[in-house]
Formats: sequence, structure tokens, C-alpha cells
Amino acid sequence: MARLAGSGRRLVKFLREVRMELKRVVWPSRRQTVVYTAVVLGAVAFITVLLYVVDTSISVIFRWLLGV
Repeated sequence: MARLAGSGRRLVKFLREVRMELKRVVWPSRRQTVVYTAVVLGAVAFITVLLYVVDTSISVIFRWLLGV
């Protein structure tokens, strides 16, 4: 039982420290969040198109080489 009580105290201490740390965090503004999200979505779209073009190009080259 003493071991459980010790674990419980450590958990409570940990949760208090987490709460204190979250109060110190400087959260981004709504505008920053929107801009960062747009940048990420743009990067994902760009990489998607790039991979599609590379994959399609490789497929065309292999079909040409194999005469299919």
C-alpha cells in the first residue's frame, strides 16, 4: 500500500508541474496558427504533386524501356 501511495504522490506532483509548465507556454496567435497551417498544407500539396510527377515519369520510362 505504501508503494501505491508513493506512486500517487508522484503522479500528483507530476500533474502539478505539467500545469505550471503549460501556464508558461507562449501560445501562437490565431493568425499565426492559420498561417502555419497553410504553410504545412502547401508543403504537403507540393510534395504530393512532386512525388506523383516522379512516379509517373519513372513508370513511363520503364514502359518505354520494356516496350510495353
